[in-house]
Amino acid sequence: MNTHQTPPAALPSTLLEPLRRPRRHRGFTLIELMIVVAVATVLLGFGVPSMTALTNANKLTAASNAFLSSLRLARSEAFKRNGRVVLCKSRDGVACNPGGGWEQGWLVFHDANGDGVHDDGETVIQRGNPLPASLRFTGNSTVGRYVSFVASGSTRMMGGGFQAGTITVCNQSLERSEARQIVLNAVGRPRVQKVALDSCA
Repeated sequence: MNTHQTPPAALPSTLLEPLRRPRRHRGFTLIELMIVVAVATVLLGFGVPSMTALTNANKLTAASNAFLSSLRLARSEAFKRNGRVVLCKSRDGVACNPGGGWEQGWLVFHDANGDGVHDDGETVIQRGNPLPASLRFTGNSTVGRYVSFVASGSTRMMGGGFQAGTITVCNQSLERSEARQIVLNAVGRPRVQKVALDSCA
């Protein structure tokens, strides 16, 4: 039995040439890189405004829903307690603050003596947190300082008259932009609607 094996034939030098040469790693040229940056800039230019608009809309929705929830809570507590429950502006979550806007925060409390002010001993039902500094949250004259629900669930001024009004939430801007309005009718039912404002100072 012949165990002798023929050695493999030598490979042609033309096939070995690529193996001998070091490989060159090809990257981007400066022109290619500039094109990529230009395209990315254009795409970001379209994306950033729409992202800003989406963020602003989310802030408006969150703020108006938080306030709407507090109004509904105050109304249901007035039913339950068979007495006046007030929602007032409050900077510190302790006392009512007649100045400034609703964006500073608010307080829901059982107004046992019916004076529209949170006094010592009156039960605090809820504290509303301050809103982002970019938001403006203002009410017209009837709901600019407080909202008061009586035992029937309707809204009443401290003097006894019906209390209805509109509270507007908007992102501070000198340009036309989207906003939310919380509309409160005389029987105490609140609702939210979308509006557009020419400016929001």
